[in-house]
Amino acid sequence: MTAESNPVEFVSREPDERLLSEDLARLPEAVGRPETFVPTRARSRIVGAGATLTATSLVIGFLLVVIGLIDGVMSGVDGLSIAIATVGAVLIATHWGWVHVAEITANSIEGRGTAEVEVRRQHWLSTIQPYPQFEITTSVEDDGAITIHRVAYRPVASGERRFTFVREIEQEEVHPADEPAAAVTERAELLRRQAAQDTERERERYQIAADAYESALLDDADEQQRLLAQRAASEALSHQINSNLRDPPLLE
Repeated sequence: MTAESNPVEFVSREPDERLLSEDLARLPEAVGRPETFVPTRARSRIVGAGATLTATSLVIGFLLVVIGLIDGVMSGVDGLSIAIATVGAVLIATHWGWVHVAEITANSIEGRGTAEVEVRRQHWLSTIQPYPQFEITTSVEDDGAITIHRVAYRPVASGERRFTFVREIEQEEVHPADEPAAAVTERAELLRRQAAQDTERERERYQIAADAYESALLDDADEQQRLLAQRAASEALSHQINSNLRDPPLLE
């Protein structure tokens, strides 16, 4: 039997940003994982092109300066030799500019991609609901025994308006190495079904409270209206609990 939690405490809360980072391991595998940004190959190509243009500008600039000086010595200093040398000097002086242009261009492209990924990450975060969830995992000990773990992921308040989760192992069963595999598998599947039922029950309890809260809450609600909405959520949840006590649902 799982410990009861009060979903009304969480209906007005939003997921904490930490669930995208340091608290991510506190979430069950069933909720999935947020998308991560993977740098594109375009960045390396653009930066590489910038480096190539930098080297090319430096070489060409040096050659133009040399040609301008030679032309000035052999034919006398005139407008053409000065122009050639000047262009070469400009290319030498500004050759590092290609690196900066390439870096700015790559950052701009990468920034757009990062922004799109961040939008999807925030959407994923918004889908997380604050109700207890349960999973069954197994591990193998050094002597070959198999341990079955029942893991609980419970919502906890974070700040005034947010929530995160805590992860705790509720139950452990050690099955010796010589126990028939079929028996261990059957036991694990039984525990998985029970965990799924407990998770679904908690989800339904939270959804009843959340629906009642949203129905009672106005868009411009003040604190008093929020309290009234929370009371409505508690009454809806209490009605559902009493209904189940009078006519308990069938379990597998």
